[in-house]
Amino acid sequence: MILKKVVIGAALAAMTMTGAVLADNHQPGEGVTVKPARATWDTGFFQEALVARGLETLGYDVEKPKTLVNPIFYKTVTLGDIDYWTNGWFPMHNDQLPNNFDEKAEKIGYVMKAGGLGGYLVSKKDADKYNITSLEDFKRPEVKKAFDTNGDGKADLTACPPGWGCEKIITHHMDVYGLKDSINPVQASYAAGMASAMAGYKNGGPIFFYTWAPNWTIFKLKPGKDVVWINVPEINPTKAQSVAVERMTISGLEGAVSDPVKLGFVASDIQIVANKKFTKQNPAARKFFEVFTLQLADVNEQNTRMNDGEKSAQDIQGHVDEWIAKNQDTWNGWLTEARNAAK
Repeated sequence: MILKKVVIGAALAAMTMTGAVLADNHQPGEGVTVKPARATWDTGFFQEALVARGLETLGYDVEKPKTLVNPIFYKTVTLGDIDYWTNGWFPMHNDQLPNNFDEKAEKIGYVMKAGGLGGYLVSKKDADKYNITSLEDFKRPEVKKAFDTNGDGKADLTACPPGWGCEKIITHHMDVYGLKDSINPVQASYAAGMASAMAGYKNGGPIFFYTWAPNWTIFKLKPGKDVVWINVPEINPTKAQSVAVERMTISGLEGAVSDPVKLGFVASDIQIVANKKFTKQNPAARKFFEVFTLQLADVNEQNTRMNDGEKSAQDIQGHVDEWIAKNQDTWNGWLTEARNAAK
C-alpha cells in the first residue's frame, strides 16, 4: 500500500513537472504571421532583431521586416498593413503621426526611456581654437571658412536624410536661428555622410555633425576627448517638442561645452509602436512589447560592432544570440510574462 502511494505520488509529481515544462514552452503565437517594419537608420536594427526573436520564441511566424521612413510606417501601421516597429522616438515623431493614430495604433513600453539623446557635435580641437560653444558661432566668418569643405562659403554639417524626425528639427533650427547663410546641412545617407566626415577628421580636418544616442559615432569619436556637444542659441521648440521643453536642456552630459547644455533636441523615449487590432488579438506579443527594454551601453556596443563591419543579417543574429546568452534570466522572465498574458 505504501509502495502504491509512492508510485502514485511519483507519477503525479512527474505529471506536474511535465505540465510546468509545457507551460514554460507554451507558444501562444502559433499559427499567427507577424508583419514588422524597421527604420532606415541601422542603429535601430538590433532592437528589431531582438524583438523578432522574442516573438518567434513565443511561436509567431515573423516576416522579414520592411524598412520604411517614419511617415510611411505610421500610415501603414494605422492601416494594419504593418503590425509594429521598435523605432518610435517620442515626442520627436509626434508631428509625423496621422490624425487617426490614437484610434488605430499605440505606443507600448520603453525600449529606452529618455534614451534617445540628440544634438550637435564639433571637433574639440576646433571648438577650442575658435571658441565654439553654440550654433551661433557658425555665423562668424572664420568659423564658416574653417568648416567649409565644398567651397560654398558655408560650414558643412553632416545632418539627417529627408523623412527622419531630426531632419525636420535641423531645418527648424536653420530657420529660427537665422543660420541658412552660415550652415549647409548635408542630407545624404547618414552612414555615408559620417564616413566621409570622419575620413576628413582622421586626415586632420574639422568635423561638425548631428548625432544621437544610441549610436556608434560617439563610440568612435569620444565626447570630451575628440568632440564636444555644443549649445543651440536658445531653446526654441517645434510644436512636437513643446510638450517636453524641459528635456531639451541636459545636465551632466559628458563632453558638453557647458553644464547644463542646450541641445535643442528632446531626450526622446524610444518606444515600440503597434497596430491596436494586432495587440488586442495577440496579448502575448503586446506584453512582450511592454516589458522589453535595453541598456544604452548594450546598443552602443552593438552599433559599434556593426560599424566595424559586423553588419550582415547573420552578424546581427549572432549579436542577438550573444545578448540573450548574457541576459538569459531577464529574457526568460519577459517570455514568461508574455505567456502568462495569453492564458
